[in-house]
Amino acid sequence: MPLRFPLLVLLLVALALPATASAGKRTKHLWATVNVCDTKRSPDTIGIRARMPGNGTRQRMWMRFRTQFYSTRDYAWKYVDGGTSRWLEVGSALFLYKETGYSFEIEPAPRGDQSFLLRGVVQYQWKTKGGKVKRRTRKYTAGGHTKTRGSDPRGYSESRCRIENRTPTTNEKPTFVEPKLARPIP
Repeated sequence: MPLRFPLLVLLLVALALPATASAGKRTKHLWATVNVCDTKRSPDTIGIRARMPGNGTRQRMWMRFRTQFYSTRDYAWKYVDGGTSRWLEVGSALFLYKETGYSFEIEPAPRGDQSFLLRGVVQYQWKTKGGKVKRRTRKYTAGGHTKTRGSDPRGYSESRCRIENRTPTTNEKPTFVEPKLARPIP
């Protein structure tokens, strides 16, 4: 009897280890980042790239990209009007992970003396072939994902993006204007 208890504990620990390791892999492959931010090639544009882990099932993986701006009037993050992509099917959950991106062109402020601080929010869903959502989560953009495809410049990965108006038009005191979506860039 005394020998059975340590063997049982050892067996339970051995069974728990693979589950912990696979959970770590899933977390590693769930992220979102800003990989394009108001560059020469993409002026007034925020590009968001995201990755989601598969779970080894025949489920389908879906993502939706949204943009938020920081309101200096309300001191809070708010969604950009129209700054939401449609739900994008990114592939089978049999894969270790799937990655894709979406960009939004922000309409310049009517005055040239205002900039917008933006970030991305990515919503994730794992669905059955019949369309039933089995799991959902979301992530805010974070930096540190320097090997993402489509970055401008290469290796760019940040949590936020500042869209600048480069040509001030007057010396008047700036008034707050909310950003508007010029067009989505799928």
